[in-house]
Amino acid sequence: MAKAADKAGRSSVWLDGKAQRRRGGGQPSGLDRTRIIEVTVRLLDAEGLAKFSMRRLAGELNVTAMSVYWYVDTKDDLLELALDEAMGEMRLPAADADEDWREQVGALARGYRGLLVRHPWVSQLVGTYLNLGPNNLAYSRAVQRVIRRTGLPANRLTSTISAVFQFVYGYGTLEGHLSTRAAAAGMTLDEYFQEAMSMATESSQAADLIRDSQEMMAARGGDTVAEMLERDFEYALELLIAGIEAMVAREGNP
Repeated sequence: MAKAADKAGRSSVWLDGKAQRRRGGGQPSGLDRTRIIEVTVRLLDAEGLAKFSMRRLAGELNVTAMSVYWYVDTKDDLLELALDEAMGEMRLPAADADEDWREQVGALARGYRGLLVRHPWVSQLVGTYLNLGPNNLAYSRAVQRVIRRTGLPANRLTSTISAVFQFVYGYGTLEGHLSTRAAAAGMTLDEYFQEAMSMATESSQAADLIRDSQEMMAARGGDTVAEMLERDFEYALELLIAGIEAMVAREGNP
């Protein structure tokens, strides 16, 4: 187990200066690491992680695959760089921002959800790599700083972070995958949802569940799937924040 962990640590692009390393020899003309990462993100958005390859990337850049390897040692290194690049899209509250912690938790949660929906491949890479990149570390610091402001004792902070941001991870991951499946089928999100519901009602195993769920689904409101998802997310986030407030009161903190 220790050997496996040590191997994973050594393989991170953010260790041992690998993120800035260049191979020897002449630099390929018209190419740089920034452009390689930008095109990688664009390809991952358009085609997904399963179809991504260094050969495909090289073709998009109009260079040879060996030219790309002048800037990164492995495909894993490049994916880890792309992951941190995407993490940099989120807006972070300033350390001295005069905002209530509830507003800051909400903003960080919404930002993370939006990232996972825009880039469905991100959820597949989170946890696969250490991602000690500057953007991910900045986000983690912001989350810790804001959660500390709740007034919860130190031994409750990691659990609180997990409750909020693992929920966001799960919600954003499923939402992103739903959008991906709809796009792959050439449908809008609403069209895909309606077709899925129609197919479910034809199943004898699922029909009862769908029938029993109709009242709940109608009551939650929203004319479109996007509106339904938004309402569900916001209320769930409100529940989590209310839960933090309740736990702060139970711990006897102001």
